Amino acid sequence: MEMESGVVGTRQVPTGWNLGRHRRKVSSFKGLHMADSVLQSPVFTKQPGSIVFPVDSMEKGREVVFSCEAQGQPTPFYRWKLNGTIVEPKPGSHYSLSGGNLRISQLNKDQDTGTYQCLASNAFGTVVSREASLTFAYLENFKTHRRSAVSVREGQGVVLLCGPPPHSGALMFSWIFNEYPSFVKQDVRRFVSQETGNLYIAKVEPSDVGNYTCVVTNTVTKTHVHGPPTPLILRIDGVMGEYEPKIEVQFPEVVQVAKGSTVKLECFALGKLNVAIPAFLFILPMTPPITHLTLQPSPAPSITWRRVDGVPFSRKVDMRTVSGVLEIPYFQPEDSGIYECVAENSKGRNSVQGKLSFYAPPQLIEKPQDVQKAIDDSLVWECMATGKPKPSYRWMKNGENLEPTEERVQVVNGALSISRLALSDTGIYQCVAGNKHGEVYSNAELRVIAVAPTFGEHLLRSHTLVREGGDVLIDCRPKMSPWGTVSWRKGSEVLKETSRVTVLENGSLRIANITKSDGGSYTCEAHNQFGEASSTGMLMVKEATVIMTLPSTLDVTVGESIVLPCQVAHDPSLELKFTWFFNEQLIHFGNHGGYFEKVGGRSSGDIMIRNIQMRHAGKYTCAVQTKVDSSSIATDLIVRGPPGPPTSIHVEELTDTTATLSWKPGPDNHSPITAYTIQARTPFSLGWQAVTTVPEEVGGQRLKATVIELSPWVEYEFRVLASNVLGTGEPSKPSKQARTKATLPKVTPANVSGGGGSRSELVITWEPVPEELQNGPGFGYVVAFRPFGATGWMQAAVPSAEASRYVFKNESIQPFSKFQVKVGVYNNKGEGPFGPVVTIYSAEEEPGRAPTRIRAQSLSASELEVMWKALPWSTSRRRVLGYEGNPRTILGERGRQLRYWEKKEKEDMASVLRTVGNRTSAIIQGLRGSSTYYVTVRAYNTAGTGPPSTAVNVTTKKPRKQTSFRNVPTRAPSQPPVKVMWNTSNSKIILNWEQVKALENESEVTGYKVLYKQNRHSRTRVMETNTTSVELSLPPDEEYIIQIKPFGEGGEGSSSRQITIPRISGPNAIGSASSVSTLSALSTIALSLTARTSL
Repeated sequence: MEMESGVVGTRQVPTGWNLGRHRRKVSSFKGLHMADSVLQSPVFTKQPGSIVFPVDSMEKGREVVFSCEAQGQPTPFYRWKLNGTIVEPKPGSHYSLSGGNLRISQLNKDQDTGTYQCLASNAFGTVVSREASLTFAYLENFKTHRRSAVSVREGQGVVLLCGPPPHSGALMFSWIFNEYPSFVKQDVRRFVSQETGNLYIAKVEPSDVGNYTCVVTNTVTKTHVHGPPTPLILRIDGVMGEYEPKIEVQFPEVVQVAKGSTVKLECFALGKLNVAIPAFLFILPMTPPITHLTLQPSPAPSITWRRVDGVPFSRKVDMRTVSGVLEIPYFQPEDSGIYECVAENSKGRNSVQGKLSFYAPPQLIEKPQDVQKAIDDSLVWECMATGKPKPSYRWMKNGENLEPTEERVQVVNGALSISRLALSDTGIYQCVAGNKHGEVYSNAELRVIAVAPTFGEHLLRSHTLVREGGDVLIDCRPKMSPWGTVSWRKGSEVLKETSRVTVLENGSLRIANITKSDGGSYTCEAHNQFGEASSTGMLMVKEATVIMTLPSTLDVTVGESIVLPCQVAHDPSLELKFTWFFNEQLIHFGNHGGYFEKVGGRSSGDIMIRNIQMRHAGKYTCAVQTKVDSSSIATDLIVRGPPGPPTSIHVEELTDTTATLSWKPGPDNHSPITAYTIQARTPFSLGWQAVTTVPEEVGGQRLKATVIELSPWVEYEFRVLASNVLGTGEPSKPSKQARTKATLPKVTPANVSGGGGSRSELVITWEPVPEELQNGPGFGYVVAFRPFGATGWMQAAVPSAEASRYVFKNESIQPFSKFQVKVGVYNNKGEGPFGPVVTIYSAEEEPGRAPTRIRAQSLSASELEVMWKALPWSTSRRRVLGYEGNPRTILGERGRQLRYWEKKEKEDMASVLRTVGNRTSAIIQGLRGSSTYYVTVRAYNTAGTGPPSTAVNVTTKKPRKQTSFRNVPTRAPSQPPVKVMWNTSNSKIILNWEQVKALENESEVTGYKVLYKQNRHSRTRVMETNTTSVELSLPPDEEYIIQIKPFGEGGEGSSSRQITIPRISGPNAIGSASSVSTLSALSTIALSLTARTSL
């Protein structure tokens, strides 16, 4: 049962009002709701700020406005205080209110100057704003209009006083010399103090004579006034002698500086030194005139700054020694300390010190928070602030200083405590922390409530489920103030406390060791002096959930599948939820690579693990949960498998062919290790290879073995694999690289051959010995050779391991002479064996005669056939390996461009066609129709080409024309040859490619041109064929670039991709258009025709 009304603070709350949440950000208690509006105490959203008003502006707009705005419900009303006294904005007064803003018109600097505060009030209380000051900035004129002249000797120091007029606001000073705008420039002799406005001249010179006028500027009003001029004249009765610096402009002994502000210290000394001097006229006392001595100008005194504690200045400090100012921007606590200014010249030294002391206005670090308390309760509000000096505290209530008149109200070190709260304590409190540099305010609202019991927001749960044998706590949280009594009923009977049944202090009910008979209806009843209320709920007792499966340890082998059981007995009215954990991590079914699968029914949480792996070993937990209880069971799963990788692989000893290894065993994965396998790799091997060991079979108990049959002087890495009855495990990490020791070389070069070269040369070639077979550093070759039939050998050392060629040149060597050759090896350990003896020939001579009976005939618009009589194929000193031809065009009356082109044509750039073997004819293709060609033919062999034949000319046929009835296929084939494959065998290159098929409007493919050259800058040579393969024999040890073009009646087609074939070291190689290999030397090249064309 609930009361129809309640009491909040000192006001009656109308019937139907409910307690709600306060809208303040810091609030955590209930406010009051009425209709759709929220009742709220005043909270400032805008507070007044200090104003400096220029007096010069009073005639233009003589009013200011202090802003003040607060939110609250009911809407706050506003009042203002001036210097602690309420301001009354009466009709006709120069004070007026607009909302919370205070407008002051017809300003009077004597009456309106002071400190203002805004007060915002509603039914909940009053809150006071921070203080805001109103000051007036002004600058009056100088009172005097004339000043007496100042008379000084040359070299004497002088101070010209400014004496600024009455003012308010910051000032800035400057001096005019004689006439405006000639301002005095500050330097090592002259200084204008921004503290006093005085002008200091350290040492007067004749050029200083003149009139000086002080200019004072108010930085707020931006107005300035000029003082009366002060004449400075020079006495003629002598010159001042030198004297030690005297510091006259100096900073105070203690300077208070706020954090983040900029501080400037002035220091200036008379005697040609930067100084700060008191605000009165000062002339350095005169010494007797010196009439019989010529003085040299004394050096300018120097000014230096330092910190007495020895701490160096930070980079932000500006030391303007010329103007005598030390400036420290962004002042921080660490900048505090004693600073010293030192003035020094040849006559002496002087110094002054001052202390910079850091101060900080208060800043709150702990604030009171809005709170709602029951009547007779206690309140403690903490309020703490930082600041220097240490802040003091005072409290206000509803805008008035709180003066504790009762013993129950205490203020200690900023903390406010109130015991036995009464309704009259309701209100808005403010903690004010202050020091001489300012004050800060923090607001908090106290609401003391008196409420009849209600369960409106915390009804008992309508149904509470609990398992038989368990414990239950039924919450009873009525709202009432003050707190009263709480009692319980079961059904219609009063519930009595027993050893199992307990009513807690907060009113909640605890029942232990639940039985079926505890089920039923329970009612909580709350009472205080304002009324009573009750709430009822049902307690339902369910059977306990029990896992029937017992904890166990299961054993399984890698790759097998297993079911983990989880059978449950439970109350049939409750739903079960099964959850599985692996090593305390939740298992997400459907993830984990599909290894885990649920296989249980409604009362079973069984899961299956398929294709089990080593990583699946561990602890599995089945957790079952209902609405009333939960239970779990753990199963340990052991997975047996191949051993883990061995560790700590170490190479203990090395020879030229053996390595002794040691290692540590890895995990055996629950099955004993039966054997170890050792593998090795080198920079020359294809991956890891099994090696031979001693003992040959390394048992599972051995942790050391010797690897044999290694190659000398090769870097090896080793790894070890462990095996058991379940298989071989993962390999260990590789050992560190270790190089076997060097020994004599044993392998000789392969494919020793030779021939070719220039006249009087014997060229010997071989395939270099691979690095892994060189057996040590300093590897090289020993080349031995002798004329066929001779008994003695000539030898030469070739010290490069990569060398594959040696050339012996001697003028006595006859062309095509027979030699015996053998090649041996050596390294730093000594000489190895020689290879077998082979027979080669020295260089031959080029052909000496030109082919004869040259004839040529046109076959089509793009083809010529050339025929000749063959030369003898071989003599004792030279051979004919083929022929080449050179066609060139004869220009007709076709145009100037062709004639111009012909003049720049070079014969050595003409196309070259070569034939292989002792052929006596060749076909030149890809020519232009109706063009006349010259053709020459010459023989060639490995030594070069012979003389050209007499040139013959022939004209190609006229091209066929297209008709309008159908397209005649006269276009060249557009498709390039593809799938170009090559291989080398016995110093030959064999090329194969796919047949090119002509498109509908293209001429049929009648043959192919094979274009090749030795490198990118040599002349291209051409070989023709009417098949899709060709065999080339080329000089040895050269890189070749090859392309293939189809041709037909319409001309040459598109070229295949370029193939680059570098040298190769072995007798055989294979590749494709994207492959790279090397060529062996070849000894014959085909007939070549070099054609130069002309139209």
